[in-house]
Amino acid sequence: MATVRICVCGDEGTGKSSLITSLVKGVFVTNKIQPILPQITIPPTIGTPENVTTTTVVDTSALPQERNNLAREARKSNVILLVYSDHYSYERVALFWMPYFRSLGVNVPVILCANKSDLAANHSESQVIEDEMLPLMAEFKEIDSCIRTSAREHRNVNEAFFLCQKAVTHPIAPLFDSKESALKPAAVAALQRIFYLSNKDRDGYLSDKELEDFQMKCFEKPLSQEDLIHIKETIKRVYPDSVTPSGIDCRGFIYLNKMYAEKGRHETVWIILRAFQYTDNLSLQESFLHPRFEVPPFASAELSPEGYRFFVNLFLLFDKDNDGGLNDAELASLFAPTPGLPASWADGSFPSSIVRNEAGHVTLQGWLAQWSMTTFTSPKTTLEYLAYLGFESSDRSNPTTTAALKVTRPRKRRRRPGRVGRNVVLGHILGAPGSGKSALLDAFLSRGFSSTYHPTIQPRTVVNTVELPGGKQCYMILDELGELEPAILENQAKLLDQCDVIAYTYDSSDPDSFAYIPALRAKYPHLEELPSVFIALKADLDRTTQRAEYQPHEYTALLNMPSPPLHVSATWSSIQEVFVHIAEAAMEPSTAFPRSEEDIEGKWMAWGIALGAVVCAGAAAVMIWRRVSGSGV
Repeated sequence: MATVRICVCGDEGTGKSSLITSLVKGVFVTNKIQPILPQITIPPTIGTPENVTTTTVVDTSALPQERNNLAREARKSNVILLVYSDHYSYERVALFWMPYFRSLGVNVPVILCANKSDLAANHSESQVIEDEMLPLMAEFKEIDSCIRTSAREHRNVNEAFFLCQKAVTHPIAPLFDSKESALKPAAVAALQRIFYLSNKDRDGYLSDKELEDFQMKCFEKPLSQEDLIHIKETIKRVYPDSVTPSGIDCRGFIYLNKMYAEKGRHETVWIILRAFQYTDNLSLQESFLHPRFEVPPFASAELSPEGYRFFVNLFLLFDKDNDGGLNDAELASLFAPTPGLPASWADGSFPSSIVRNEAGHVTLQGWLAQWSMTTFTSPKTTLEYLAYLGFESSDRSNPTTTAALKVTRPRKRRRRPGRVGRNVVLGHILGAPGSGKSALLDAFLSRGFSSTYHPTIQPRTVVNTVELPGGKQCYMILDELGELEPAILENQAKLLDQCDVIAYTYDSSDPDSFAYIPALRAKYPHLEELPSVFIALKADLDRTTQRAEYQPHEYTALLNMPSPPLHVSATWSSIQEVFVHIAEAAMEPSTAFPRSEEDIEGKWMAWGIALGAVVCAGAAAVMIWRRVSGSGV
């Protein structure tokens, strides 16, 4: 909502105060009025632009002794009504007033008002506009529009102040370059994005149905058949090829809006822009891009069913060749209404972070996994791109993009039995250099094994789906930390808040590999607060004794871990079972912590009870058999 402050300026005797009085009273006041009227505030009325709350009108004087007050009020205003009434005051517009405003650094729209039109003899409206006003508008771009008025006849008085309001609420300057007679680049870019989002089937044309939907979204009223025909004929006169049986193309759509701006109907363009959440500087509204969305500690953000449905439909819409993958051209087309790929995707070497098909194109599985990871690590990024990509909530109680996300329940008691209520989990892969962490991540994405060793310096993150026992799927994010490992592990609060599981890896064929793990856990004791999985990699090679205080199986037994290290090789097909094991540890944390004495005692007690039951059952069977045998003798 806008508060409009109008500063009424002009030479003495041009009728400034009379215009204001005529506006307030509704009639011309014949009595003598004071030289400078006090400031007045006008509430919204019928005919006021829809987003104006109040209008303040300030009268000024051109007398030298009032110059300081004039400068102060001009700077405080957001529109100036500049009044002239005769040839002398008209000449002063170009010679004094416009240069004066510029010298003050005032950069607001100016409405040029030719007052006392009742005194002008033999001058038609069109002649005054052509001879007086248009030359000034061509010379001074600050002049937004012009109007002829008469306070005495109450002619165009309300209209003059309405133009002032409209210059604030629907400014022409950001939209149209009158010197070039063209829409400005930022306006063209915004309208291209609007065309793109309104073209639901992405065929490059707005069909009649899409135009009707566009009309309802922007103007909340149906598009008549006559208006539809008129729109097409208007475009066809200039761009015949832009109107086809499929609809109107983007060039025709841009031309239509250029015509509106050119003919002074720029409020129509602004209604369209604001329906798509654009601000006066043609950027998207901050509250639209970044709505309020809180994620409590130990909780996380995930896509809701509506969010997943949106990204599935987006994928299917842009997979033009129906090969089950998005190639570079299809991805570029998909991200056209956005600033480009999210920065985090580029930093994470997308699309190498996800599953791709044989041609290297992004699969639906990989596409959804990438957005699941983005939502988990940076929900604000997902919300921003949902806005750019045109997500519209079907939930009337929550019309914002946050309807595409949900917040999981906080998981504080990690050692408590039971599954966590989440579908996306994060695991860090820790281990000595050369232990096989990168090969493990490649295997997670079903990439071929490479025997060439490349040390990981920059952190690397991948994401994929994992099918758990029972058929349920989850998205698992795995990363190796590279040179950032010390910094990430030292940040205890963030680590415990975000990480769901630690996978400790070592090279079972390298005698010096395992010692890294006990040393790391000793250096960062808070790692014990996270579920853990120990993995012996390169099991296809000869296993060797580790040069460590304890051998791996002894170390895990000493910790009372539920199981010894898993032995596996990235070259084996069974490697996929490791990822199920890691995901289960994240989803059911109590299964991946050291067993407490109570757990062990409880297990022995359960075995004792079971054994006792078996013994009792056996004894009872013997007694029954003896009785039966005795009775038969």
